[in-house]
Amino acid sequence: MPEERTKRSQAQGENELVFLALGGLGEIGMNAYLYGYGPPDARKWLMVDLGITFPEGEDDPGIDVIFPDLRFIEEEKSTLAGIVITHAHEDHIGAVIDLWPRLGVPVYATPFTAGMLKAKLAEYGGKLNIPIREIPLNGRFQAGPFDVELFEMSHSIPESSALAIRTPAGLVVHTGDWKIDLTPTIGGAPDQRRLMALGDEGVLAVVGDSTNAMREGKSPSERDVAKTLADIVKDAPARVAVTTFASNVARVKAVADAARAAGRELVVAGRALHRVIEVAIDTGYLPQGFRYVDQQRFSELKRSQVVCLCTGSQGEPRAAMARVAENEHPDISLDKGDLAIFSSRTIPGNEKAVGWIQNNLVRMGIEVVTDNEALVHVTGHPRRDELRQLYAWTRPKIVIPMHGEARHLKAHAALARDAGVSEVQVAYNGEMVRLAPGPVRIVDDAPVGRLFRDGRLIVPSTDGPVRERRKLAVVGIVVVALALTRRGELMAEPQIVIDGVPAEDEDGEPMDELVLTTVEGTLKSIPRDRRRDLEMVSEAVRRAVRGGVAAAWGKKPIVKVLVSVIDGKG
Repeated sequence: MPEERTKRSQAQGENELVFLALGGLGEIGMNAYLYGYGPPDARKWLMVDLGITFPEGEDDPGIDVIFPDLRFIEEEKSTLAGIVITHAHEDHIGAVIDLWPRLGVPVYATPFTAGMLKAKLAEYGGKLNIPIREIPLNGRFQAGPFDVELFEMSHSIPESSALAIRTPAGLVVHTGDWKIDLTPTIGGAPDQRRLMALGDEGVLAVVGDSTNAMREGKSPSERDVAKTLADIVKDAPARVAVTTFASNVARVKAVADAARAAGRELVVAGRALHRVIEVAIDTGYLPQGFRYVDQQRFSELKRSQVVCLCTGSQGEPRAAMARVAENEHPDISLDKGDLAIFSSRTIPGNEKAVGWIQNNLVRMGIEVVTDNEALVHVTGHPRRDELRQLYAWTRPKIVIPMHGEARHLKAHAALARDAGVSEVQVAYNGEMVRLAPGPVRIVDDAPVGRLFRDGRLIVPSTDGPVRERRKLAVVGIVVVALALTRRGELMAEPQIVIDGVPAEDEDGEPMDELVLTTVEGTLKSIPRDRRRDLEMVSEAVRRAVRGGVAAAWGKKPIVKVLVSVIDGKG
C-alpha cells in the first residue's frame, strides 16, 4: 500500500474533501463525478452529472447506450446528498432516468435542464417520480455539507453551468463543459467578474474540461457559424437540409434565422428536435412565435422554399438524415442539386456511420458541406488560450483535469503547470483524490466499470449476453441435439444446426457432415456403462465438435449440446 494511503487510514477522524470519478476521466462521455466531505469512515457525498456514452460498434453488439457502474455510491446512497446536473447533454444527463432508482435522491438542475429531464420522463408515462429541484439560473442551494452555486458558462446548449462548491475544507470550481464565447447567440457570455471574484475568495481547486486541451488558440464564436449558415442558405439553388446536435438551440435558431432571411420555410424532422424546441420555447430561449412546419408538409413546398432541419448528425440509423440517405424517409427526400450541411462534429466512434451517410448522399448527387469546407460548426469546449484565461481569473491552488482521454488530461495538466498552478493531479476513473487537507494525492480507489442498456434491461459489461454475442460475432455457433435413453443409447440421428460457420471445409466437405461424423464417433468411443452419465456425454460431444471444427476451419466455435432423455428399450 502506498505511504500516503497508509497515512490516511491512520487518521480516520479527520475531515477530508475528496474527488472521485465513476466516469469521465480517461474518456469523453459518461460523466459521473462525486465530491465527498467528512472523515473517511463517515463522508457525505454530492454527485455531479450522471451521463451516458455510446457503444463503439463491434465491441458492444446490440447495445443501445452505456452507463457508469454506480456500485460504489449505491452502497453509500444513504450518505448521498443529491445529484447536480451541469447541463442537458446526454453525456451528462442521459443516465439519470435509468439509474436514479438505484440512488433515490433529489436531482438539482436549472430550468432548461430540468425541462429536458422532465420531457424525457414524460416518455416513461409517469412510471417514475424523480424529485427534480429546479434551481434558478446562477442560483445557489445547500445539499448536506455542500454549498453549491451554479453560474452560467458558454457552451453548445443553454444553461451549461459551472459549479462553485463550497465546503469547510475549501472552494472547488467544477467547470462542466464550457468555452469563452463573448458573442453567443443564445444565453450569456462567461461572467469574467464572477470568476475573478471567486479567485479573490480563494479557489482551492478547479476540476476542469480537457476536451480541447491539445488545441492552441481560442474557439470561434457561435455567431460566426450563424453568419456562415445564412450565407450558404441564401446562395443555395435548391433544397437545403441541415443536421446538427438536437440540443444545440443556438444552432437551431441560426438555421431558422437563415431560412427566414432567405424567404424559406423551416421544416423540422426528428422527435428529438421537436422536444428540444418545445423546451426552448417554454424556457424563453426561442420566442413563443417560433415558426416551423412539420415534416408532413415537406412535399407541398417548392425546392427553393425549403430548409429542412434533421436529426442524425452522428449517423444514428433511425434518425432523419440516415433515412433520407437511404431513400426510406416517409416524408423527406433530397434530389440531385440539393445541399446537405453537417453542422456538427463527429464524435469519435461514429466516423464510419457518418461517413456512410455522407458518401451515400454524394452518390445521389447531393452536395455535402461539413466543417472541413466551411465554418458550419464550432466546438463548445475551451482551447488552450481559454484554459489559460480561466486560471488567470480563478488562480486555483489545485487543478484536476477531467472530461478527456488520457492524452487530453496529460496536455491539460502540463498547461496548468505552465500557467503557474502549484498542484496538478491527473487521475482516472476509480481513483479517489484528496483535495484537502494537505497536498493533493490519490488516497484510495473505488470499483468502477460500465453497465449496458440491452433492450429494456441493464446488464453488466463484463459478462452475460454481450460477452456471448462478442464471441458469436467472431466464431459462430454449432448446436447439436441428441435424443438418448437413460442408459445413453442414441434413439435417432443427431440434429445439427450451424450458424456463422463456413458451410464447407477447404476440401469441400460439408461442415454439418463433419460435425455429424464427429458426434457419432464420440458416442461410439464412450463405453456403454459410462453413457448413463449424460452430463459427461454432453461435455465429451461438445469438446469433440469444437475440436473437429477448429481442425477444419482454424477457429473454435461456440458449441451447445442439447440432450433429450427418452424412455425406451435398454
